Amino acid sequence: MPIREDKKLVGTIVVFKDISERKQAEQASMEAHTEGEHMKERLEAENVYLQEEIRSRHNFKDIIGQSDAIQQVLKQIELVAPTYASVLVMGESGTGKELFARAIHERSDRHDRPLIRVNCAAIPHDLFESEFFGHIKGAFTGAIKNRAGRFELADGGTIFLDEVGEIPLELQSKLLRVLQEGQFERVGEEKTCEVDVRVIAATNRDLAADVEAGKFRQDLFYRLNVFPLEAVPLRDRTGDIALLAQYFTKIVSNKLKRKTPKLTQGNIKQLQAYDWPGNIRELQNVIERAVIVSQDERLQFQLPGSEAPTAMTVSETVYDTHTSDQIYTETERLARDKANIKAALQQANGKISGKEGAAELLGMKSTTLASRVKKLGVEKYKTREPLNVLL
Repeated sequence: MPIREDKKLVGTIVVFKDISERKQAEQASMEAHTEGEHMKERLEAENVYLQEEIRSRHNFKDIIGQSDAIQQVLKQIELVAPTYASVLVMGESGTGKELFARAIHERSDRHDRPLIRVNCAAIPHDLFESEFFGHIKGAFTGAIKNRAGRFELADGGTIFLDEVGEIPLELQSKLLRVLQEGQFERVGEEKTCEVDVRVIAATNRDLAADVEAGKFRQDLFYRLNVFPLEAVPLRDRTGDIALLAQYFTKIVSNKLKRKTPKLTQGNIKQLQAYDWPGNIRELQNVIERAVIVSQDERLQFQLPGSEAPTAMTVSETVYDTHTSDQIYTETERLARDKANIKAALQQANGKISGKEGAAELLGMKSTTLASRVKKLGVEKYKTREPLNVLL
């Protein structure tokens, strides 16, 4: 209030009031509102991602196989799952790398938190940082609201970086920081976020060669490659083809609401004779196509460059993996393959290709047979004397 004397201002009375508590309350309320909005945004984004995961889940839950190769992988999964170690799953496309990642997550202490999948090969180059770490409203053109990144959504759980070799070199240092320190910043924001995330990465590339070529950071490679895991290609675990084929046949038939066709010995031999460059994914597609076009409960497979076996050369006995005499170890299967090739070569008098050749008797391409002769160590045969089989 002004103090005047003869209409002249000579002083002022000022009353001060301590409002620090009110300001603190207002600030706390504002922070709580912001945190609430942030949590709501995160939960909404997490729900969207989880819905995507549900839609993209494989149509089988467990890893199917009895071969020595797949059993070795399962043992490694059991060893590493309870730890916090980063895992690098290496293998060709279609070998089930994501399935191994899910198995590790489900057997870990983080199984009740999300497993967030990122397909690094499908992210546009300029959106990697936003996809990984999120952004705030107005951070760039098109950023119309705050958005949580995949690492933030995976907090307390696991993040699966599929095709990790596709991450741009300039972003790899930021990824390394998250792995080492658990810290990052959203695009357009200076505030540092902290997360606790386990990383499982997968690649079909030779990352060691990429490191040598300067395409992948060496320190990031070492950080990811704490526990390497090899996804075995299907051609190296042909003993599992029968189990996989029966499983996919049943799944597809149920979806189509049809009676499940029976797989014959001829079907299995034809599938085992193919090299499967697309691995399990290709096998699933071949089975699905065969079930769709099947008639009279008989399956016929159309394989690239493969000749369908004839009734004269292939037994049509129904194949049943539950029958005890149909289950073989990998060593037994290789011995049976050698003996089968040996018998065919003896009957064909050493002739591989052409009419009445061993390839025709076995119902496979001559090039495939020649490759197997070399791989199994079966010596070429010219007479009807016993073959030498190199064990």
